[in-house]
Amino acid sequence: MLYIKNLEEGRKVFNALGSELRIEIIKLLMERTEMNMNELASSLGVTNGALTSHIRKLEDSGIIRVIAEHNGHGNQKVCRVNVDRLLVDIAPKQSDDGKNTYTTDIKVGCFSDYRVLPTCGLASSRAIVGEVDDPRYFAHPDRFKADIVWFTKGYVEYMIPNMVPPHRQIDQVTISLELGSEAPGVNNDWPSDITICINHVEVGMWTSPGDFGDVQGIFTPDWWFPNWNQYGLLKMIVVNQSGTFIDGLKISDVTILDLKLGRRDPLKLRLEVKENAANAGGLTIFGCAFGNYNQDIKVRVHYSPVKEEGV
Repeated sequence: MLYIKNLEEGRKVFNALGSELRIEIIKLLMERTEMNMNELASSLGVTNGALTSHIRKLEDSGIIRVIAEHNGHGNQKVCRVNVDRLLVDIAPKQSDDGKNTYTTDIKVGCFSDYRVLPTCGLASSRAIVGEVDDPRYFAHPDRFKADIVWFTKGYVEYMIPNMVPPHRQIDQVTISLELGSEAPGVNNDWPSDITICINHVEVGMWTSPGDFGDVQGIFTPDWWFPNWNQYGLLKMIVVNQSGTFIDGLKISDVTILDLKLGRRDPLKLRLEVKENAANAGGLTIFGCAFGNYNQDIKVRVHYSPVKEEGV
C-alpha cells in the first residue's frame, strides 16, 4: 500500500497516473507480474526509447520497481508493480510538528508473549533461528534478531512503549506492518483471518488473501528458499475517536476510548489466527530484511492535552 498523506505529497503519483500509456503499463504488469523493457515496448507498440521516460515516472512515484537482472545476454531491466493499493488522505488534519506525536519501530522478533503452532519459525536476515516447526525457538533469545516470523495458528504479542507526557491523552494509534498468510509452501490464494487486539480488546479482523511466493520479495535475502514466503501486503491500522480502520476502511466501531489507555499504561498489540477462524490460514510478519517494504512494525501515537472538566 502507498499512503499519500496529503495532496501535495501525491503530486508525483497523480502525474504518473495522468497518462493512458502509463495506465496500460501498470495493467500489463499486474497481469504478468513482471516484464522486461523489451516485452513492454513490444506489447505497447512503442520503442524502448519512448518507453523509458514513462517507466522513469512510474518508478519515481513508487508505483513500479525496476530491477536489473543478469542473464546470458547481459543486464536486463525487469519491471514490477510495487504497490497493491493507493490510499489518498485529503481530509484536513491537525497540525503535526512532532510535538504531539511519538513514533517507534519494533522488530518482528521482539514479541513479549506468544503461543504458536507449526508450521512455524523465525529467521534473521542471515539465517534461520534454531529449527523450523519447533515452537520452543520462539522463546530463544535469538528471536530478537528475527526479521520474519510465521506460524499456522496462535498469536504473538508486542509491547509498545507508552511515552505520552504528563497531562496528555492518546487520541490516535497508527500501526503499519507487512503481513501475509502461512501456507504449506506458498499459495497466493490462501486466505487467513487475522484478528488484531490492542490491550486485549479486539479492534477488528483482516483477511489476508494469500501466502505470496510467485516472485522474490524485493528485500528478501538471496539465501531464502524460493518456495517459502516471499512478501506480504503493507497494512495500516488506525484506531481513533471514530473507530478502527485498515487502509482507510472502517472495520469496527472500537474507538481509542474503548482501549482505556492511561498515560503510563503500555500498549499491547496482539496478532492472532484463532483455531476456530473461518479461514485459519496462518500468519507471516515481515520485517525490514524481508518482503517488499523496508520496515519493521511502525507505530505512531498522537496525543493532546487532557481537557479539564467544565472547560
